[in-house]
Amino acid sequence: MFGLELWQIGLAVAVTLGAGFVKGAVGFAMPMIMISAFGSFLPKETALALLILPTLVTNIAQAFRQGWRAAWDSVVANRRHIAMVVIFLAISAQFVTLIPQAAMNVLLGAPILAFALWQLAGRSLAIRIEHRARVEIVLGIIGGLYGGISGVWGPPLIVYLLSIGAGKQETVRVQGVVFLIGAAVLTLAHLGSGVLNADTLPLSAMMALPASLGLWAGFRMHDHLDAVRFRRWTLVLLALTGANLLRLGLAR
Repeated sequence: MFGLELWQIGLAVAVTLGAGFVKGAVGFAMPMIMISAFGSFLPKETALALLILPTLVTNIAQAFRQGWRAAWDSVVANRRHIAMVVIFLAISAQFVTLIPQAAMNVLLGAPILAFALWQLAGRSLAIRIEHRARVEIVLGIIGGLYGGISGVWGPPLIVYLLSIGAGKQETVRVQGVVFLIGAAVLTLAHLGSGVLNADTLPLSAMMALPASLGLWAGFRMHDHLDAVRFRRWTLVLLALTGANLLRLGLAR
């Protein structure tokens, strides 16, 4: 079916269901889980194509779960970070062939892993209110610069939200809003690149269903997590993200 064996499609559905659940529970890590798992049994371009529409659909649901007004309020409240991500992502994307992605993965993964482990060890790293705007801008610039080179722009946002003590509902919603912008750009880019084509587009659309089912189940888990457990699991996944970036960088 669409150039894949039935077992490959079945395994992809299972991976997507689990990745959707994680995203619903803590707000991120779905593309990381999918691309890491898909790469072991799917061709590279097919693996990328299969995560595009599920990412777009689940980010829409995540961003607008509390309604469009709450989503808009999140855009306004985090406008500096969003603007910096968009601007510097566009700038750094022009230099993607000049800067080694492996080095960027290591430079992003190391501080992300260190931050997560520091927080998990019970150490505090809160941003003082008078420095919040500057830190928001700086982390937005970092996210944009890394995003254009490596396609990863979420971790600096998560570090910022954890550092200002954002509530779990706000944390997930803001991630959804920012990730939705990137997912929309990604979808349009790969409709043009040919990664999404007559074979992969139906498969990617098919994966949106298990992703949505997993997301719904993850939302249920999210609603029952208290703030302390939510923060702990977010830090655990952030540490795994940093470690995975380090692994990818060092492997190259």
